[in-house]
Amino acid sequence: MAQRYPAAGGMPQRYASPMANASFMRPYGPGSNFMPRSFSVQPPMGGGGPHSAQPSPQVQMHHQRPLQTGSGGRGSGGGGGSKRGGDRSASHAKPSSGSEYQAKKRKKLADKILAQMVRDLVPESQAYMDLLAFERKLDATITRKRLDIQETLKRPMKQKRKLRIFISNTFYPAPAGSDPHQPPVEPSWELRVEGRLLEEAGGRSEAGPKVKRKFSSFFKSLVIELDKELYGPDNYLVEWHRTHATQETDGFQVKRTGGRNVRCTILLLLDYQPLQFKLDPRLARLLGVHTQTRPVIISALWQYIKTHRLQDAHEREYIVCDKYLEQIFACQRMKFAEIPQRLNPLLHPPDPIVINHVITVEGGAGGSGESQPGEGKQTACYDIDVEVDDALKHQMNSFLMNTASQQEIQALDAKIHDTVETIQQLKTNREFYLSFAKEPHTFVHRWIVSQQRDLKTMTDVVGNPEEERRAEFYHQPWTQEAVSRYFFAKVNQKRAELEQTLGIRNA
Repeated sequence: MAQRYPAAGGMPQRYASPMANASFMRPYGPGSNFMPRSFSVQPPMGGGGPHSAQPSPQVQMHHQRPLQTGSGGRGSGGGGGSKRGGDRSASHAKPSSGSEYQAKKRKKLADKILAQMVRDLVPESQAYMDLLAFERKLDATITRKRLDIQETLKRPMKQKRKLRIFISNTFYPAPAGSDPHQPPVEPSWELRVEGRLLEEAGGRSEAGPKVKRKFSSFFKSLVIELDKELYGPDNYLVEWHRTHATQETDGFQVKRTGGRNVRCTILLLLDYQPLQFKLDPRLARLLGVHTQTRPVIISALWQYIKTHRLQDAHEREYIVCDKYLEQIFACQRMKFAEIPQRLNPLLHPPDPIVINHVITVEGGAGGSGESQPGEGKQTACYDIDVEVDDALKHQMNSFLMNTASQQEIQALDAKIHDTVETIQQLKTNREFYLSFAKEPHTFVHRWIVSQQRDLKTMTDVVGNPEEERRAEFYHQPWTQEAVSRYFFAKVNQKRAELEQTLGIRNA
């Protein structure tokens, strides 16, 4: 039916008292000729409008007086307003302030793009759009590089360096002319094992702070084996093993008594990080790998399998062993998942570094009993290869952990967003003034109709209040039926109240 009836609970509703300060009114979309609903001829910017004119009496309409945002309802006047008006006002008043709400709103790239109309009006803005496109490419490149760096840091980054080991021994002869009443002082010697990293070839300086590593940090254990015939089975071994409570040191020192040359063997076991293993000789010859980490060993074995096409053509999870693998693994066929388990018996601890050294004491004092202690010091040098963390790892970590540039970029992005928002607001003001200047009468009429429609939506008003103001509205054919329904609803309401009061149950 085209005809509409008023609600059964009352007569057609009218507008209540004027709304206020349409701060939460729905703004116009792009391309509209109207300002936001809180209309004022003066622009909202701090510098004022083009003419700073006062609002025209024609434009300030009766129902557009400022809205009191904090009011609990729609006002005291006007009669049958909607009950939901107060709830809607309260729900819109939740944000404590506009600035907090804007701060929580997530900024997007689309908010930084200028409207096409602005670009047409200001040709120089194309330079800004070009910079925006370049920024997108740069952000994509930086993000991709950051992901690459994160993946790289997951793998161990090591580089080979030379560790120079200094093995020195000093002879302390017995002092001449000692007191016969005192116990005799025996000659002694002191052995020192020290070392330091050599500078890289080419003079390439490491980035970041240089942290000097202690000599003991390169080793898991150190054993000095002296002559067993000279020092006996209980005193010929000097051992150092790393524990969780080990304090790092710059060197090791051994003191013993004796006046004869001593042959010693120094065993140094490197502390590999990650752990490395020595392969079984047969597997090492087959893969060309002697000592490596477990992932590298498995990768070398897989490369051998692919090169010799040992993967089963029908059951791809199986490997058909050739004669060499069959001798090593003692099986003709095995699964991929079995490789780590079958490798365990073939992996052994790496060999220690063995240094044979002679502690020279005979003739170290130049053959004179009057030599001073410490004059017979002799030093030998040995270079060994060690693995240290790559200097680039520190740079990569610094790049990922650096947040100062990110904070600066976020601050500049916030300024760009604010500037673009200001430009959009100025564009809206310009469209508003141009539209009003071209056709004032049509503009004001359309503006009033739009405001009326929005006010009706905000207040949940039923019907058309503008038509209901006229007497012709109530002389239409449906009014008689509407009045009958209204009185019928009222009679039923009163009957229900009486039955409830008298306790009469309606059978």
